[in-house]
Amino acid sequence: MLSVPSRSELRGHPLESARLVLTPIEASDSNDLWVAIDGSRAHLEPWLPWVPFNNDSDASYRYADASASDWDQGRACRFTIRHRSTRALFGVVGLEAFAHLHQSVELGYWLRKEATRQGAMTEASRLVLAWAFGKMNVHRVRVAAATDNHASLAVIRRLGFHFEGIARDAERCHGRWLDHAVFGMLASDTRP
Repeated sequence: MLSVPSRSELRGHPLESARLVLTPIEASDSNDLWVAIDGSRAHLEPWLPWVPFNNDSDASYRYADASASDWDQGRACRFTIRHRSTRALFGVVGLEAFAHLHQSVELGYWLRKEATRQGAMTEASRLVLAWAFGKMNVHRVRVAAATDNHASLAVIRRLGFHFEGIARDAERCHGRWLDHAVFGMLASDTRP
């Protein structure tokens, strides 16, 4: 079974690197989330079907509040990605779709446009993966990205996931169907 640490444990001991700090999403993050999403809408919409529905600050509040509830109920663990010294919000990385019996989760993420192409998502995802395999008793992590989302596919490659196949017409996003490249990582896999 999965072991989900409490949000308070992670608030007290966040996931950190030399540059980033990751903490559980809280309702107090909603305004920063709204500013990041709204300012990066054109960058995010082609790949993320939820972006058009996050259309005001109240929607970001509901997302942040639901994220806290999902964590507390053992359904998902979503983190804000912030710059360690400035605390500027870069985006979100999370573990979704918990299958407790199978010790399986899915990795999901997004970055505001200004934070892209700096290695932040690879760095943040490595922190979350190490935590998932080391603290949560995760056996398998799945991740998928649109076959033409080259930036996301590059992150997945750098993380060391193994390609498992193509899910055709996996998601309707921005008025088109997206095929997804699907990848997996096991606790026993060697990671870069």
